This record gives sequence, structure tokens and C-alpha cells, in this order.
Amino acid sequence: MDSTLYRPNVAAILLSPSYPDVCEFFLAERIDMQGVWQFPQGGIDESESPESALIRELEEEIGTSEIEILAEYPEWVSYDFPSSVITAMRPYIGQRQRYYLARLLPTATINLAAHTPEFSRYEFVGYEEIFRRVTHFKRDVYHKVLAFFLPIIKQAQGSAELC
Repeated sequence: MDSTLYRPNVAAILLSPSYPDVCEFFLAERIDMQGVWQFPQGGIDESESPESALIRELEEEIGTSEIEILAEYPEWVSYDFPSSVITAMRPYIGQRQRYYLARLLPTATINLAAHTPEFSRYEFVGYEEIFRRVTHFKRDVYHKVLAFFLPIIKQAQGSAELC
């Protein structure tokens, strides 16, 4: 795989501020594609570390960077764009992402219009609902990354099976 063909990117799997008592994930609908839901994500600028890009992207996309990072996926994950998207994303054919698991702090205020809006709305949803809503070309990546993060999520919940 030629990594120069994949846009460097970060993505946040955000748990609600009610975690660990309630296990719900932040999911947002894209403003430019009705019915397409995803986790917040965005490109890494040339001089940025993935973690600093994550903080910047969250501030830009959801209006807050008030998070607690709980874990980082240990490797880069790639996916290809479908043909319907690839033209708009040239010269890239996909994204190479670094995933973070984080919890929104109780003081966090979501404001989708804080910068140029990328999302029309958001919801906190249960684990299974993620896969009913997320776009088809991201499902495999989401399954892979969430399979890694679920033991970390459940550990903080003790014996409760909330996720």
C-alpha cells in the first residue's frame, strides 16, 4: 500500500459525559450527505501530531475539545473511498487514520456551528445503533477499532454489561 495515496487523519470515538454509568457513543450526521453518520474525524496538518490534530478537529467539528483521552488504537487503520467520493478527495484514494477513545467531560458543550459546520445533528447512541447508521465503507474499520476499545470501555464499568 502506497501511504501517500491515503490522507493522514484522526478519528474520535467519543463516549458521553455519563460514561461509565451509561455507555453511549457520539455519532453525527454529515451536513453534506443526509443519512450518513460517522464519528468526528479530520486531516492531520503537516506540522501536527495526531493527538494535537484530534483536539483541533474536535474543536472545529463539534465545538469542544473538553475530553479525556482513554486510549489510542495501536496502529494506523486505512480504508478506501467509494467511487462516489473519490473525485472530491483527489489526490487521495482513501484515509489512513489514527483512532482515539475519549470521554466528553461533563463541562463540554457541543456546538456544531462553532466553525464551518460539518454535521447537521448528533446523537448519543448505543453500540449496535452505530452500525445501523454508519456509512457502509467505514463499517469494517469501526468494527475493528471498537473491538479493540470495548474491553477498555467495559473494564471501567465493572461487572455491568452496559455496552
